[in-house]
Amino acid sequence: MRIFAIADLHLSFGDTVEKPMDIYGDLWLNHTSRLKEYWQSTITEDDLVLIAGDISWALKMDEAMADLTWIHSLPGKKIISKGNHDLWWAGIGRLNKLFEDITFLQNDYYAAGDIAICGSRGWTCPGSDDFGPHDKKIYERELLRLEFSLSAAKKAGFEKMIGMLHYPPTNDKLQASGFTELFTKYGVQTVVYGHLHGRDGFKNGIKSIFNGVQYHLTSLDYLECKPLQIL
Repeated sequence: MRIFAIADLHLSFGDTVEKPMDIYGDLWLNHTSRLKEYWQSTITEDDLVLIAGDISWALKMDEAMADLTWIHSLPGKKIISKGNHDLWWAGIGRLNKLFEDITFLQNDYYAAGDIAICGSRGWTCPGSDDFGPHDKKIYERELLRLEFSLSAAKKAGFEKMIGMLHYPPTNDKLQASGFTELFTKYGVQTVVYGHLHGRDGFKNGIKSIFNGVQYHLTSLDYLECKPLQIL
């Protein structure tokens, strides 16, 4: 089994959803066709793909089904976590009954052999220019959700862990945060995240080893529609 990661698919296959992505620049031209072609030529049914949020532009569950079915049609097992644009996200129990090859990750971990996949949505980190009282509340809630996931995996005996966030784990100054502290505390080896877009945005994300943890930016436009093999 190989493990790949990508984030920010921003799909809109539903009949009532219209959100062309090519208005955001050349990195998004024909992005679904390019992603599908690379995925089918590289990833097999034995592989695992982590998709770290912003799956669909749909607002409701029934509108998102076309996008989730498209993901389901691709090879491999998929682990999906929530992004800030995933307003269609319904109850986790309902979601995890939809497809045998897709697991929706929330307040728990996924066991991939001897590796635990842990994560949460994340949020804007303190030290960002626009961080305010409202952000502080959500940030602290997301820290609790992440620790719940990590501690559950640790109690189950996992020593190898991969972390998933949608938001970057640091502010745009690449400073430590509660997220990076938790990943280091629990001995996580690798973390993937997305959310950052465009050549100006890419530089605001950590893409190196920080306090013993390897961090990967996996936004679709950063990876040029090619899921990154992380293991």
